[in-house]
Amino acid sequence: MEFQIRTPGSTANLGPGFDALGLALSIYNHVTIMTQSTPGLEITVQGEGKDLLTTDETNLFYQAAQFTAQKIGKPLPGLSVALQNGVPLARGLGSSSTAIVAGVIAANHILDQPFSQQDQLNIATEIEGHPDNVSPCLLGGLTMSALDGKQVACVRALPPDTLQSVVAIPEFELKTSEARQALPQEISLHDAVFSISRACLVTAALMSGDLAQLKIGMQDCLHQPYRAHLIPNFHEAIDAALQAGSLGAALSGAGPTLMAFATQNADAIGQAMVDVWQKNEIEATYHVLNIDTDGAVIL
Repeated sequence: MEFQIRTPGSTANLGPGFDALGLALSIYNHVTIMTQSTPGLEITVQGEGKDLLTTDETNLFYQAAQFTAQKIGKPLPGLSVALQNGVPLARGLGSSSTAIVAGVIAANHILDQPFSQQDQLNIATEIEGHPDNVSPCLLGGLTMSALDGKQVACVRALPPDTLQSVVAIPEFELKTSEARQALPQEISLHDAVFSISRACLVTAALMSGDLAQLKIGMQDCLHQPYRAHLIPNFHEAIDAALQAGSLGAALSGAGPTLMAFATQNADAIGQAMVDVWQKNEIEATYHVLNIDTDGAVIL
């Protein structure tokens, strides 16, 4: 058996929707899997993470596949796996979720597809720990997710197709674990209400098409103020995006990538963010991405 899985990167939180909101983007990882009649594992990596990702049984794709196979109660056959990665590592664009989702889907496909899409979402979230990136990676579009024990309640919607996401990616990495350590264990009632109201607003704006509400909707008191010091020139880059015409801008996931919404002037918005970093001797690039509506697919 030989097949390929395509998984989209994603931007999570969308400002105030910490661990709940996610949006699939048109930046992709591809995994080509070939089953073998003899035991063994061969993994090759091209593209992002070529010199960083492990190519043995500790590889996250294979770990997710093994975890899923154990849930099924059957062993995986020997595998030859080729990873072609377009999603940058440790940049806040859901790279770990692409590997996890691909591993879950691969094992399910190889072992006669016993799990539904909902089952696969639950398993991927159990591995990742939170659903904000795995949900859009698996389902595509805009996802709003909540954990109920080990079950994920998820609603998927499609924002207007004119909406683009401009992601500005600095050269330095920021691991999610480090970004989570910066968060407080408690916040004030004022800050809770501030973020809840804006999480509702950004969700409604994206679902209704009232995109003028995104600028206020993407404000946040829950995680961004505590992570800003980990990203040089965070506030200046966000301000530059808004001044260049962005509808709203925020940290992408745990960062350090910044994400700005646009329906026009997307390149100018991306360049404005990049210019802030480059003026401070930090190399950066930007991409103008569409919303992925397909999610993870077997090609």
